[in-house]
Amino acid sequence: MPDPSAAARVAAEDVYRRESRRVFATLVRLLGDFDVAEEALHDAFRAALEQWPVQGVPEHPRAWLVSTGRFKAIDGLRRRARFVSTETLGDALEAIPDERAAPGDGEELADDRLRLIFTCCHPALATDAQVALTLREICGLTTEEIAQAFLARPAALAQRIVRAKAKIRDARIPYEVPGREQLAARLDAVLRVVYLVFNEGYSASSGEAVTRVDLSTEAIRLGRLLVDLVPEGETFGLLALMLLHESRRAARTTPGGDLVRLDEQDRAQWDRGQIAEGLECVGRAFAREPVGAYTLQAAIAATHATAPHAAATDWPRIVALYDLLLRVEPSPVVELNRAVAVAMRDGPQAGLALVDALLARGDLAGYHLAHAARADLCRRLGRHAQAREAYVQALSHARQAPERRFLERQLGSLPA
Repeated sequence: MPDPSAAARVAAEDVYRRESRRVFATLVRLLGDFDVAEEALHDAFRAALEQWPVQGVPEHPRAWLVSTGRFKAIDGLRRRARFVSTETLGDALEAIPDERAAPGDGEELADDRLRLIFTCCHPALATDAQVALTLREICGLTTEEIAQAFLARPAALAQRIVRAKAKIRDARIPYEVPGREQLAARLDAVLRVVYLVFNEGYSASSGEAVTRVDLSTEAIRLGRLLVDLVPEGETFGLLALMLLHESRRAARTTPGGDLVRLDEQDRAQWDRGQIAEGLECVGRAFAREPVGAYTLQAAIAATHATAPHAAATDWPRIVALYDLLLRVEPSPVVELNRAVAVAMRDGPQAGLALVDALLARGDLAGYHLAHAARADLCRRLGRHAQAREAYVQALSHARQAPERRFLERQLGSLPA
């Protein structure tokens, strides 16, 4: 017979995985402080683990957790009353609204996570701090996972996040979606954050799974909200890019969780509904000026999505799109992707020359995909010793288990 208390504990753990960052975002709105909200979040889930096995899982778990977290925070303030003046305590308690209080006026979106993104992306914060803070506080990524996305050191990122939270607190940065007149200036950072969230969900930086569906699903949900709020070219471009990548999720891994390369994927498994929506968004993005980086990346993804099979891929078009992308947003990773496309258009020797030049500059020395690309090109050219060396380099930097298994299989397939 099933154990009700065990089932309740499993339910609490499941709610934590699915809802903890939504609960946290609402607690930030109610409590007005990141650290107080984080403590209240953990207190609420601790109470759930204690009470749900006895009392049963509530009908609305998220609302229960928000209410409990708010109560725990107020209770904590009262318990600390002897260390502060009565007036200070009264002000702190008065500042905490009822969790049922209505959100702002009609110009704001009634979505706490979107409010929190705009708070984290406030122009008073440095751009890198905006992205790091949002990934940490909204999505719950660890500093190590964020560091992998940034190709940065975890200790430096941790300090960046601490300083950003202090800046929000000390500058009294408001927890709100900005008005229409401020929105355009704030949008670029928000789009960047949403895209990094999606990337972590689409290709997890570490762990046992290739993907984290919760993160990519959440990024697409936020992308749709942004399209409704600001129907501009790059919001459509970003949503298109995410949808077209996400359409391939089912084909990207085997039933056992191993990685499947794009050219080997069963395209019958691609989600045609997401592809159709993504292509429509690409069209809307190109109908608006100027054409930005997300729109160009979406056009590259659309070229893959519309090819009936890998051999029919329009590589000249993809190289041309990467050329445009390098003008709009130059980066070593874009150069690497272009080099791979050139190898598909002109042959592995042409691509290898570009990859070697990139690695010689040192820009991608710690990026496992650069070494993996070099290894694949050397393998295709029959340079097995160089391929082996490059696969070993890639393995030394890869942190995701399926990627490591893929690289190990490729390494093991080389002639002795």
